[in-house]
Amino acid sequence: MNSGQGRLNLGRSIFKNTPSPISKSEVIVQMKVGLIGLGLIGGSIAKAIRQYEPEAVIVAFDTNKEALASATQESVIDVACTSLDDNFYHCDYIFLCTPVSSNTSYLKQLKSYVHKDLILTDVGSVKAPIYEEVKALHLEAYFIGGHPMTGSEKSGYNNAKAMLLENAYYILTPSKTVRQEKVERYQSFVETLKAIPILMDAEEHDYVTGTISHLPHLIAANLVNLVKDNDTKEQYMKNLAAGGFKDLTRIASSSPTMWEHICLNNQENLSKILEQFIDALTKTRELVDAGDSEGLHELFETSRDYRDSMPEATVGPIKKDYALYCDIIDEAGGIAAIATILASNNLNIRNIGIVHNREFEEGVLRIEFYDEPSSRKAAELLQKFRYTVYER
Repeated sequence: MNSGQGRLNLGRSIFKNTPSPISKSEVIVQMKVGLIGLGLIGGSIAKAIRQYEPEAVIVAFDTNKEALASATQESVIDVACTSLDDNFYHCDYIFLCTPVSSNTSYLKQLKSYVHKDLILTDVGSVKAPIYEEVKALHLEAYFIGGHPMTGSEKSGYNNAKAMLLENAYYILTPSKTVRQEKVERYQSFVETLKAIPILMDAEEHDYVTGTISHLPHLIAANLVNLVKDNDTKEQYMKNLAAGGFKDLTRIASSSPTMWEHICLNNQENLSKILEQFIDALTKTRELVDAGDSEGLHELFETSRDYRDSMPEATVGPIKKDYALYCDIIDEAGGIAAIATILASNNLNIRNIGIVHNREFEEGVLRIEFYDEPSSRKAAELLQKFRYTVYER
């Protein structure tokens, strides 16, 4: 399975009259991309490349043979490798898409496949460890760190989607000696995949992502465990948890192994950030203990104003929900009537359900859609049929 012989001879051949395995003397005639790891991010990058660069040749390695088999059957990859072998010669890009700690271990194995035009990159949310290894192996001239600011609480190749990269910020952290031409080429490639490239220093990246990405995961995990440890014997907390709690803690469902690696590789930044957050919580407790009405109001007001100033985003582990809420009469066929109205207007429902614990003024029925235009059109239709609709 690691030779890729059958696939390459069926129309995506990148070499002229040469058998597998590939030798250093072979001539590349089109773009070739190597992927180390076909999980959620690696798989999504592979699918995006296949969608937007259909003639590209994709070589992939993963220890998970099921992921390789699925990607091959779906024609997402051209060569499936169960080890790092000579199929990785002549790549234009090689993406390291394994957990942060594993990425560094693969660098040494990839050194023999480096050439002057190669862009070697990763997708990790921590940069310090891999840059240390890049420097130790003298690979700075080839390496541009990458971090697509997207993801899901789900993991694995089966949850990978090309659209996961669409309109996502994709941070690039070039090493100091990499050629500007390579940086510009990588930026252009990211744009081809429909993502938005952002250039940033590697150290700054680790502090920024530590604050807006790593800390929220720690908060979510601790909040969920706080509820678990303090719930009543009837599990009222678990069963009554409404939208606000679930939205805030959804990322607690992410891969424990991945987040263990991230925290251990961004220790210094996370320690400082956690100290600042603990100080903020301590000050909040003091406001509550003192019954400081003005201080509490200012806390909520400043956070609301800053949160409202943030641009709307649909990427990252916490996705924006395209949902509306609708008041319906508790009678047979009530939900079916709404579903019929929407279906007859070619609107696909992603999820629908009764809301037992209502927040704000939301209706009793929650209907979720795949995109914003569908949600808006649904609201207009239901209002036309005299339903009371609430949008968040």
